[in-house]
Amino acid sequence: MSNEIIELASKVGEALQAKRLVLVTAESCTGGGVSQAITEIAGSTGWFDCGFVTYSNNSKTELLDVPAALIAQFGSVSEEVAAAMAEGALSNSVADVALSTTGIAGPTGAVPGKPVGTVCFGWSRGGTSMTERLLF
Repeated sequence: MSNEIIELASKVGEALQAKRLVLVTAESCTGGGVSQAITEIAGSTGWFDCGFVTYSNNSKTELLDVPAALIAQFGSVSEEVAAAMAEGALSNSVADVALSTTGIAGPTGAVPGKPVGTVCFGWSRGGTSMTERLLF
């Protein structure tokens, strides 16, 4: 894991601690990498509850309560599913804030409108969710 990623995770942790918030993650394309970066940081137990690695569509529906109909309508790599993953992670943890990732890491899996490198991020807190779609 690069020092740059650990430093970024540490800054997130400092911001969460300053506001006395606890984080949960719901990861698909990152396969637990976000959680790994967080747990590399001493003291992260004070601001990190748990991480869900939900690589399959079934795990998204079973562990995070993402509606199968939502996945069927928008695809698992979508802002709609990223939001539902974050909301589901919050509902299934004691955290205050959730971060989710879903994407197409490649080298295959691209579909029209969603090339390899497409990642959708979701954040949720207190009934409000935000998403962003990026191409890496």
